[in-house]
Amino acid sequence: MKNYEETINACALNRIFGFEPKIGLALLEHFGSATEVMRLNRKDQELLLGPHSKYTGMITPRAVDAAALELEHLANKSICFIGYQHEHYPILLQECEDAPIGIYIRSNTPVESLFAPSQSIAVVGTRDISLYGEEWCHKIVNSFANTANKPLIISGLALGTDICAHKTALDRGLPTIGVMATGPEQVYPWRHTEFAERLVSTPGCALITDYPPGTAPLAIHFLRRNRIIAGLSHSTLLIESKIRGGGMMTCRLAFSYGREVYALPGRVDDLRSQGCNLLIREKIAEPITSEKELLRSLGFKGARGNRIHNDIATLETTYATNVPKDKIDQMATILLYIKKYRGITIEEIAEKVQLEYSRTAELVRILETDGFICTDLLQRCTINFRNNM
Repeated sequence: MKNYEETINACALNRIFGFEPKIGLALLEHFGSATEVMRLNRKDQELLLGPHSKYTGMITPRAVDAAALELEHLANKSICFIGYQHEHYPILLQECEDAPIGIYIRSNTPVESLFAPSQSIAVVGTRDISLYGEEWCHKIVNSFANTANKPLIISGLALGTDICAHKTALDRGLPTIGVMATGPEQVYPWRHTEFAERLVSTPGCALITDYPPGTAPLAIHFLRRNRIIAGLSHSTLLIESKIRGGGMMTCRLAFSYGREVYALPGRVDDLRSQGCNLLIREKIAEPITSEKELLRSLGFKGARGNRIHNDIATLETTYATNVPKDKIDQMATILLYIKKYRGITIEEIAEKVQLEYSRTAELVRILETDGFICTDLLQRCTINFRNNM
């Protein structure tokens, strides 16, 4: 009962000082508990905060009662709240001076198991992700799935890079956490609502936020939530970003916390790569040059296999009983060329494998129909990294 009382008071404290957590954390440190802070009378508040502070007079029994009702309502939606001093509050986040006073957690997994993985990695980047960025996002997260100690993937549930990282993680059996810029009961963007339900019902996964119920998805809220993404992670990976993108802010915050930062280099004339190239030039981020090198830099051991080899083995198994071996070999060769030359056209493939165009187009259609590859309107081909084989 005492712990629950402290949780209620921590929730009330977060509702008051959520946008300036340093003030709330200073009070916590001074008084030792949220319960003691929330017992301050008006005179003591004026002495501590100043008579003209906007917070003076907000610490009241009514604020505690409102927090209690809120938590009771959220409990019916599998949403809990843990304060800064809670035994299961993320240790990495506690290291940050601007850590939230508490976080709301929506998950079907017990809180004590959510932050158990030995390594957590943030994967962030632009909402306007390119084919190049999307492919590398898939490849990088897939490479983590092939390690002995699977990391926790953290991102912001936004369009583009974020949702690509989350979906790939779930498809490949990795735990993932989405840090939201809204209240805990609201999903933004709305189109991710169905995916969010899948995420929270998957063991080891959760949606978290420090914003109370009813908080709208305002631009300032997204900027503030980036500190949580960076704070929860041992390392932050930037896939693509313009110079002023939100992912840039997350990386700079991670660097200020003393965490490792990596960025995917790109063309100098591509706006979506200029942020990554800048961080590399400023020596804030290490360049991502290959999955193998990244795994080595992050200290992973026991990486198993290569995805394209796994796909070829799956291809051979899929067609072994009803497709001639020479045709399977041709499709395997096509897969290797598409892997090597991202965006290669059907006509270019035909030249490289020395097959007639009509034959090549037929094999490409089969591979696309069965989910091995993707093609666009210009007949450019890429490996389908979304396909969990």
